[in-house]
Amino acid sequence: MILESIVELAKTYANATDITVRIIDKNGEDLNIFLQDKSMCNICKYALNQDKKKCIDTHKYGCYQSKKFGGKYIFFCHMGLTLWVSPIIIDNDLVGAILAGPVLMIKPDDFLLEEYLENNNIFENLKEYKESVPVVNTEKVDALANLLFYTVKNKGLTDTGNKQLMQDKISEHIHDLKKIEVNYLNEYPFEKEKHLLTLIKLGDKHGSQKLLNEIFGHIFFNSGKDYQVIKARVLELLVILSRAAIEGGADTESIFGMNFKYINGINNINSVEDLTYSLSKIMARFTEQVFDLQDIKHVDVIYKAIEYIKRNYMKKVTLEEVALNSSLSTTYFSRTFKKEMHCSFNNYLNRVRIEMSKKLLLNESIPLVDISIIVGFEDQSYYSKVFKKITNISPGKYREKRGHIKPDIG
Repeated sequence: MILESIVELAKTYANATDITVRIIDKNGEDLNIFLQDKSMCNICKYALNQDKKKCIDTHKYGCYQSKKFGGKYIFFCHMGLTLWVSPIIIDNDLVGAILAGPVLMIKPDDFLLEEYLENNNIFENLKEYKESVPVVNTEKVDALANLLFYTVKNKGLTDTGNKQLMQDKISEHIHDLKKIEVNYLNEYPFEKEKHLLTLIKLGDKHGSQKLLNEIFGHIFFNSGKDYQVIKARVLELLVILSRAAIEGGADTESIFGMNFKYINGINNINSVEDLTYSLSKIMARFTEQVFDLQDIKHVDVIYKAIEYIKRNYMKKVTLEEVALNSSLSTTYFSRTFKKEMHCSFNNYLNRVRIEMSKKLLLNESIPLVDISIIVGFEDQSYYSKVFKKITNISPGKYREKRGHIKPDIG
């Protein structure tokens, strides 16, 4: 009955939105496909012929990320196409997801995407396919992702966390502890903690959650309900859990960046229930970081950075804010971006701005000083310097040479 409900939901969503919809299992494997557009299918067929495992891993990545981020996740596949996904969670276990897309969220001829594609040899002989894929703006993609999430949630198929269930499990363990000798109760369960760390290193979410509940029970029973004592132990556990994830193979800087964010978040929590629930979700994220899909994650990060630049290049854009938007530490993001794009983040941002300014230069009614401000440079002299460095010609000379071309900036 559950499967029938999932299939019916997927069909309804596909028919209502005219978007390709897949039902996948938690390993990223397709179970059903609906409304598969021919042009999209050609790109997907190409990708499958090149590396089927990468496609499956991309879907698996999206599936786990949607669980991690609370039920909705928008991401870019290794072919540069945009997808969105909502998890299917039954009895607190991730069993699969409903995946929608692909679409293009960035116009194929904009923002130097061709450079990325050429660097990675991804889109060779695929321009005719790429140009036929619909371009859907960011706001609409977000709305479609929300619609999928709300639809799945209303069917009761994506319970991404149950505070009461967790509290019940902890209460059960406290009740069991009352039957044990007092001397044992005063001892912190270090053996359980060691076992917990082992399970995190193995990426065992279910087993680690069970043990964490038992450890919480010990902490609550011995704390005398002192909130500050409980909070201190939770912060200690946070550090220990993060190191276990790193030892299990998760990216060090990514985990440390998450740690900083989580510590700040915990300091703003004022109830035991929210505190334990928060640590439970944090542990799940650390555990998920252990499974290795680094290459897929990097592509997703790069395309998200490009899409962010596309929407904000005219403003002041910093490496720090783009890294934050990608949920990565600044250092890790900078290194990843340079490795994938073969240039620094700032150099890429400048090239995007210069490419956009070329369109504006075709309109001679717009002063150079205004163009520099419109595309995000703080002053004209720096804009001119960067323009000449990238194009080997000044903005003024470029305008003179291209002046016979009618402007097309709409």
